[in-house]
Amino acid sequence: MIAPRILRDLKTYDLPTFRADLLAGLSVGVVALPLAMAFAIASGLPPERGLFTAIVAGLLISALGGSSVQIGGPTGAFVVIVAGISAQFGYNGLVMATLMAGLLLLLFGICRMGDMIRYIPFPVVTGFTAGIALIIGFTQLRDLLGLRMESPSAEFLPRLAEYLAALPTMQPASLVLGVATIVLVSLGRRYLPKFPTMLAVLVLISLAAHFLGSGVETIASRFGELPRALPAPAFPLFDYEMLRQLVGPAFTIAMLAAIESLLSATVADGMTGESHDPNTELAAQGIANIGSVLLGGIPATGAIARTATNVHCGARTPVAGIIHAISLALLLALLAPLAGHIPLCALAGILCVIAWNMSERQHFARILRAPRSDSAVLVITFLLTVLVDLTVAVEVGIVLASLLFIRRMSEVSTITSPGQRRSTDPLPDEQADAAEQELPDGVEEYEVQGAFFFGAASRFRETLFIAGRSSRVVILRMRNVPVMDATGSHLLREFAESCHRAGRQLVLSGVAPQPLSVLQRSGMLELIGADNVLASYTDAVQRAREIIDGSGAERE
Repeated sequence: MIAPRILRDLKTYDLPTFRADLLAGLSVGVVALPLAMAFAIASGLPPERGLFTAIVAGLLISALGGSSVQIGGPTGAFVVIVAGISAQFGYNGLVMATLMAGLLLLLFGICRMGDMIRYIPFPVVTGFTAGIALIIGFTQLRDLLGLRMESPSAEFLPRLAEYLAALPTMQPASLVLGVATIVLVSLGRRYLPKFPTMLAVLVLISLAAHFLGSGVETIASRFGELPRALPAPAFPLFDYEMLRQLVGPAFTIAMLAAIESLLSATVADGMTGESHDPNTELAAQGIANIGSVLLGGIPATGAIARTATNVHCGARTPVAGIIHAISLALLLALLAPLAGHIPLCALAGILCVIAWNMSERQHFARILRAPRSDSAVLVITFLLTVLVDLTVAVEVGIVLASLLFIRRMSEVSTITSPGQRRSTDPLPDEQADAAEQELPDGVEEYEVQGAFFFGAASRFRETLFIAGRSSRVVILRMRNVPVMDATGSHLLREFAESCHRAGRQLVLSGVAPQPLSVLQRSGMLELIGADNVLASYTDAVQRAREIIDGSGAERE
């Protein structure tokens, strides 16, 4: 059952808990203010889009989510995909894609797919996260250097060429203020982790730019004055042809939101000692994304850094996240005119710090030393994210990782005869005792190891269909087969039918519960005969003797 975490936490809510949540919520609201604007600008959109997202999605994720301390809002993970969608389809297209993604997330939660999202391979997650970080940092060079450019290309290599061509227009003042922002924010995050360093640095850099008369570009000079309130709800103009083209990007938004929100909630669990409900969290993420874009925002998810700040500031319940959203709304109403004086080079500096922190450089280097298949998935996902498209990168990365996993599983899935088994191979006690038994003449046995599935079908087929041609009974030992799929069942049926045509009897031993269930549902037990499916190898040998002696013929 999907039930918001706040319903449980409010049952024991008291004044000391409210004080702790109030302090944490106000602190996170101050931290979220510059980040919300920076992520929107990095996505090629006006800064108020990020603020609307932080307010609406932040409120809904806390009120409806499955974590006590999760903070939601715009994050760096979405910058690349949002920039690409808005550049190609406009904001209307972004709204349609996010609405579809929200419905997908809601469906994920209702269908209880929260645990399945965690199965995304780690090299894929690391590859696209590192790629996103590189792109975020790379796209900030325009504002960090103060380059005079009109609508730079969204693609990496063409944009690099445009940067090089625009270098003569660089403004030294922008570079100095941007680098100062990077240094001050980095020092503040290291030595004053609970202090709202980003906001304080923005105020300091804005004052410096104003009094020095540097002439650097600001939020107001590029985007105009920020609004002081949320816009009225607005539905997009639906275009069926555009809708079809946005299915892939919508799925990518949904997957990114699911992965990052559950990762953030898991990090919060480790800090608080509690556990979140992943299905409730996914459903809340879906509702929050729908609400966000209907009120002028962009895609949202759980934000790891803001969630960690919330925990460090003493948050105990989702009320802290709700206060964070309300405080942002108040800051928007009170400080909108002042925010227009923030230099864009300062926001670019903040995003450079964010990009460096999310680059996954330690994990990236560690996976490069892992098996070559994992390294290949990492590098391919990273390069596709940077040079092609995030949607393609995620899809190719998951498919490639899945294919490599299938290959690995097929390599450890084997079928051998006793003569092929190495003397050093360990045997369970029951099998070791049974191995001492001498098989009757006319009986051969083979042992299957590993998953009996489509990835190993060709190997199984090659061995099975030359097995036991001169024998009356073939014992197939399946004690070490944990799972069987439809391909394995079909292959076993073909082998049983070939044995029947040749006047031979197939006997199975040690069939595990899952393969046994597959055999029952597929009608294989009737074909082989229930008396020829035995629990142990010793029983299977005894059954083979009965068949050879003729005493078990009537039971076949």
